[in-house]
Amino acid sequence: MASNKRYFSSSSSMLPWLGIAAVLVLLDQITKITITRLFVYGESHAVTSFFNLVLVYNKGAAFSFLASETGWQRYFFTIMGIGAAIFIIYLLKKHAGQRLFCWALALILGGAIGNVIDRVLYGHVIDFLDVHIGGWHWPAFNIADSAICIGAVLFIYDELRRVGK
Repeated sequence: MASNKRYFSSSSSMLPWLGIAAVLVLLDQITKITITRLFVYGESHAVTSFFNLVLVYNKGAAFSFLASETGWQRYFFTIMGIGAAIFIIYLLKKHAGQRLFCWALALILGGAIGNVIDRVLYGHVIDFLDVHIGGWHWPAFNIADSAICIGAVLFIYDELRRVGK
């Protein structure tokens, strides 16, 4: 009976982290739907001297890695994203009390699911945020990508902090 109680309390404390991931998925998908309704592919609008909104599609991974391949990467990155999500949920359940670690995981989870949804529905990821300096443009990205990157930074910070103790 005690093990059931521990399981229940562990899964309950995991809910806020899943909620954060769900909010990120919603925000990511709403922004992508909005941009696809307002822009045509390749269209760009300057917001500031260093930031544009643009509609582009990425069939690859980060920085368009493998984007020019024949299409197998869609399934590969979808499977990788689903696998990562399952593993992250396991980690959230196991370490639900570690706040910074779980923040990192929740951000990565929300981002991964957001991009998996795109791959399943459209065969590519919708990117629309374009940061540039002078003539140099950072590869376009989206809310999901931002969440993954912030989550990765938090994860590294948490690990460095933990090792330093």
